[in-house]
Amino acid sequence: MRAEPTAAVFSALAAAATPARLPVVLVDGGSGSGKSTFARSIVAQWAANRPGEEVSLVRLDDIYPGWDGLEVAALQLSDDLLVPLAAGQPGRWRRWDWTTGAPAEWHEVDPATALVVEGSGALGRTSRALATLGVWVELDATERRRRAIARDGELYESNWDRWAEQEARFAAREHPDRLADVVIDGRSITQ
Repeated sequence: MRAEPTAAVFSALAAAATPARLPVVLVDGGSGSGKSTFARSIVAQWAANRPGEEVSLVRLDDIYPGWDGLEVAALQLSDDLLVPLAAGQPGRWRRWDWTTGAPAEWHEVDPATALVVEGSGALGRTSRALATLGVWVELDATERRRRAIARDGELYESNWDRWAEQEARFAAREHPDRLADVVIDGRSITQ
């Protein structure tokens, strides 16, 4: 379903609600599409739309083990975080320290808390099967690159092609845009 931003997500969540567990929302899209900004807006509006529920935000940018880590982070998302949560157990994720280039501390996610996960690689077949809702943020590659370089500068510019290749491989195999319950036009998201 093509939709207006956050209202569409909360409408889809209401329709997909499973009373046995709190929702898990996966927000995916290419780098620079606006998924981080959009995920933060979902979290900011959560209390108004889902009173009484706490929500956590997990960013795959905090998990990717370096510039070649999209696939590893997608696996860790499913294996370490979503599988345990689906079983009613605490999930966890390990932060990557981009400064030292090494794994850092573990973070636990309470199964009694709703969860929004955002990042390239968040919406794959395995992760979608473990989540309540999948969201795809769509934006053309030229505008995505412009936004990403404006946001992160020269460091990202020198790694753009390397990262874009990983996103393309993941998208060709997993088809996150087709797994999405809601598709958001990234042009509607102000960075």
